[in-house]
Amino acid sequence: MSVLAAIAVLAVLILVHELGHFVAARSQGILVNRFSLGFGPVLLKYQGSQTEYAVRAFPLGGFVGFPDDDPDSDVPPNDPNLLRNRPVLDRAIVISAGVIANLIFAYLVLALQLSIVGIPKELTYQAGVLVQPVNQESVAYQAGIREGDIILAVNGQELPASDKSTPLLTKEIQTHPNQQIELKILRDKQQQTLKLTPKLGGDGKGVVGVALSPNATAIYRRPNSPFEIFGLAANRFQQLFVGTLSGFGQLITNFQQTAGQVSGPVNIVKIGAKLAEDNSANLLSFAAIISINLAIINILPLPALDGGQLAFLLIEGLRGKPVPARIQEGVMQTGLVLLLGLGIFLIVKETTQLTSQLEWVQKLFQ
Repeated sequence: MSVLAAIAVLAVLILVHELGHFVAARSQGILVNRFSLGFGPVLLKYQGSQTEYAVRAFPLGGFVGFPDDDPDSDVPPNDPNLLRNRPVLDRAIVISAGVIANLIFAYLVLALQLSIVGIPKELTYQAGVLVQPVNQESVAYQAGIREGDIILAVNGQELPASDKSTPLLTKEIQTHPNQQIELKILRDKQQQTLKLTPKLGGDGKGVVGVALSPNATAIYRRPNSPFEIFGLAANRFQQLFVGTLSGFGQLITNFQQTAGQVSGPVNIVKIGAKLAEDNSANLLSFAAIISINLAIINILPLPALDGGQLAFLLIEGLRGKPVPARIQEGVMQTGLVLLLGLGIFLIVKETTQLTSQLEWVQKLFQ
């Protein structure tokens, strides 16, 4: 059920993104002839007065179709309500609306989570540092560290039950590049000792490819007012947005160290399922984080993405005429092939990794 819940969250985020494009187009009187959630064979279909609505077999995708791209459309090519015949600004609003919808949705989800779960009042700390998802190609994973482990000590130094444990462990890792360190970990109520050697990162510090968080339990209180909820949601949204931008920046500036952290749909579903299994309310955080990531990825000026189309519009606005259609189609088709290739590669890679984790596979089919 947790796996289905994670898939459902991804489907909702895609639906929100496509609804952004759809609403932006229809509100301006721009013709839309197809709205589809998913790809592949049609499962359900409804023909409205102007638009065909469909649900397709594979939910991890979707699209809004315009008569401009339909060779069978009977709309005259000079119709002013065709997307391509609208001013640059109108088209830019339609193209960017999916990204805006995902960002707004992420903020609202964070506000909903605060109203349901409450606001953290204090943290009750326990000894050690909690290991978050571990990349399977990282130093930490190769040394035997797994998600959910609690690191109790580093190089013989105990990690106390306080907010100082995570910075202390991080400092030990960063100050020992290419030097072996010893960790005492707790897994399934049993202690064991592991040794690993942090790699030298691009900034000269040691890295092991693992996310760490305090080993703490939060105590929540009810919100004082809706204004407090919206204010705290804005702060959380800003933190997630800036953190996501920073992650993409590191992918560009330090590609060798961070490329292995790129996840495809299989790993994303796995992470969402694990969060749902631990606490169903965590799905709201998962939805907000993925929605922000989806928005930022789509706004990148890459072929076949919203950002790529906006780049063509910018060029059109500067030169006073559109880029020739054959060039746009060539760039978009090439970009689409590359993105599909990357997606297939990640799916195959992550599925292979999953099958090597027998416990996870057993849970997946229970």
